[in-house]
Amino acid sequence: MTSYNVTQKLIKDHLLHGEMIAGKEIGIKIDQALLQDATGTLVQLELEAMGLKKAQTEVAVQYVDHNLLQTDFKNADDHLFLLSAAQRFGLWYSRPGNGVSHPVHMERFGKPGKTMVGSDSHTPAAGSLGMLAIGTGGLDVAAAIAGQPYFVKMPKIMGVKLTGKLPDWVSAKDVILEMLRRYDVKGGVGKVIEYYGDGLKHLSAMDRHVIANMGAELGATTTVFPSDDETKRFLRSQKREEDWIELVADEGCTYDFEDEIILDDLIPLIALPTSPGNVVPVSEVAGKPISQVVIGSSANPGLRDFWIAGAIVKDRSINSDVSFDVNPTSRQIIQNMIDNKAFANLIKAGARFHQSGCMGCIGMGEAPASNTISLRTMPRNFPSRSGTEDDMVHLCSPETAAASALTGKITDPRDLEKLYNMSYPQFIHPEIDIINTDMLVAPMEDGTHIELKKGPNIKTLPHIDPLKDEYKVPVLLKMGDNVSTDEILKAGAEVLPFRSNLPEISKYSFTVIDDTFYDRAQKAKSEYGGHIVVAKENYAQGSSREHAALAPKYLGQVAVIAQSYARIAWQNLVNFGILPLEFINIEDYEKIMQGDMVQFKDLTADIKNRKNIQVKVQKNSGEILKFETKHTLSDRQIEVLLKGGIINEFKEKLDEKNLRA
Repeated sequence: MTSYNVTQKLIKDHLLHGEMIAGKEIGIKIDQALLQDATGTLVQLELEAMGLKKAQTEVAVQYVDHNLLQTDFKNADDHLFLLSAAQRFGLWYSRPGNGVSHPVHMERFGKPGKTMVGSDSHTPAAGSLGMLAIGTGGLDVAAAIAGQPYFVKMPKIMGVKLTGKLPDWVSAKDVILEMLRRYDVKGGVGKVIEYYGDGLKHLSAMDRHVIANMGAELGATTTVFPSDDETKRFLRSQKREEDWIELVADEGCTYDFEDEIILDDLIPLIALPTSPGNVVPVSEVAGKPISQVVIGSSANPGLRDFWIAGAIVKDRSINSDVSFDVNPTSRQIIQNMIDNKAFANLIKAGARFHQSGCMGCIGMGEAPASNTISLRTMPRNFPSRSGTEDDMVHLCSPETAAASALTGKITDPRDLEKLYNMSYPQFIHPEIDIINTDMLVAPMEDGTHIELKKGPNIKTLPHIDPLKDEYKVPVLLKMGDNVSTDEILKAGAEVLPFRSNLPEISKYSFTVIDDTFYDRAQKAKSEYGGHIVVAKENYAQGSSREHAALAPKYLGQVAVIAQSYARIAWQNLVNFGILPLEFINIEDYEKIMQGDMVQFKDLTADIKNRKNIQVKVQKNSGEILKFETKHTLSDRQIEVLLKGGIINEFKEKLDEKNLRA
């Protein structure tokens, strides 16, 4: 009898297409869908373009958690649009200020044994409940809501055994930072990280959420935990014990890779600018002055995380040089913080409370001062993501953050025992949380009569033409390793309000790298019909933000040539009809330069026939060189790409099934 690990059980129970062979494309049934507003407006416009009648998933939820600042009409208009779209297509709607999507979904909707896709790269946080939850581009989410399978390459599975118990002043954030210290931001690519072992009994469901959430920073397809007694305890605390099932690995199961973390040996860790993988012990950088501390976000969203910070600063004052910002992750969390005195402890110490949402994590307010250190319990510290161009964002645990807020400098929280004669506060989770569902709007039984409310900033998606046989276009950018989606299309309060306005948001394409890109792309589109860009490894790591593919496509991007791609970005390129090519010989990367002209011939036939794609390069000097590239697309992806993207394909499929309005 075959023994399965938890990941294999989840995939096996939902497998519709393909076989569980690593590297081969599989199609899985999707039970739940998660949308957030920074990407969800595009998903809803895609559902409109598809003409969907009603969501086909068991549960689909539209959250409003990213674009909460209402400095003008744009975000407010989008909130009305998202509510009307949720009612039209049969989704739950989490109102602005209700909370960050991932912890709220875990509290209210997540179920062990279920699958979920989400239009946010931190969707794997739901793996903390024994779910197979995958972050992906909005078009894939729209397709799942329309009842289609989710297609992904079968990942390899890394089993990470946890033993022992975390020492005082060390918490779940230090576990995932240890993984990032070992594997960096590319170490999880093509893998699911599955945790097991006796150490799990000392990690709460929300501790597991912290680890699963930031598995995205490893580049992992997702993170999976078993559903055990701790999962049951969590669901009981949310008054949802009936949703619990046990889901654990079979005895004797195996993994493709294995590692072990002895929790007793962990120490406080911190990620230095400008990568979550740039991890060192806090003690190595202790003493550096700071200007800001931010606690909260989907990466440290639990009641314990706020309580421990409040307990550390209780009856003390924050250093006068520090702005101490608190992002409560939900209205429900705020009510529980009031009940357990964490709210009062933080406020009395000098904390600045913000509304429930992503806020500073996505650069929506809380930008730090220029050229100063900001400590954050958030998942990412890519350049200028905070909203400040020369930011110096460090990622750390709530313990390290609170300790540093008191001293005004980076502080190893273990030092508080000597500095303040402080013992490590011990958190006891209440048996039953205070539950708040008042800001959740249930889906309508039949919303076909609902008119979508589109303000002047909401633009219908343009038609995307099929791929052509021949192109002669310029190389507009040559980039290096680990280019992030924040660099391809920046986040922040200036840009994100245009997420439903493609012509406007496209003006910010690649501006973090080259602020002349938009004008040059417009010229290339007019003169040559488009352009390409070139990169090295792990192109477009980070967010699931499909605008990082759609906006360049709008500006005429035909292809990307890179050494390798982040998983979500690779799929997003295909979904919008951009050809993701890979160098066969990395030496060719050195030969091709920005400003060169690139010619493709017989492109569609070569893609269909899986031939290497010939690239003819004309240098500025007039020299001609040629080299070959490849693609690793499945037959399904080839069909999607040649049609100009997945919207065109799904219009046909929904017509066939009479699911279009």
